[in-house]
Amino acid sequence: MDTDELAQLDRRIVLATQAGLPLDARPYHWLASELGVDPGLLMDRLRLMLEEGRIRRIGVVPNHYRLGYSANGMSVWEVPDEDIGVIGRQVGELDIVSHCYHRPRRLPDWPYNLFAMVHGHSREEVCDKVEQIAQLLGDRVRRHDVLFSTRILKKTGLRIGG
Repeated sequence: MDTDELAQLDRRIVLATQAGLPLDARPYHWLASELGVDPGLLMDRLRLMLEEGRIRRIGVVPNHYRLGYSANGMSVWEVPDEDIGVIGRQVGELDIVSHCYHRPRRLPDWPYNLFAMVHGHSREEVCDKVEQIAQLLGDRVRRHDVLFSTRILKKTGLRIGG
């Protein structure tokens, strides 16, 4: 395939996968068959797009509610800005945190600059997990809180048109 054909294939792969992969024992082989290409080529193109940063990741997006995790708490942390990278990495690597990110403070009302999502079967379980994070961070935390979800919002990433 020439460069233009590979670019077109990459676009077709993105379009075919942006809503998710099929629930199939061999989803890449299924997708390759749908696109009319060799599975090895499809997987090579996905690897290359990941390496080049054209796609960020291939991952599972679980439905926490269907898995029994009905309590969802966004823990918010006020930590020193100069330590945000190290602290954020520590918190983000915890098994009890689904995602973690740095956000700007909105002083004087909002001092928090680190956000970490925690899921649990109950609010008490979420609070226990947040306390584990607080113990890990120790005196590096000035203060923290938990904001609980009150409704389910559909999460989707960027979609490109066909």
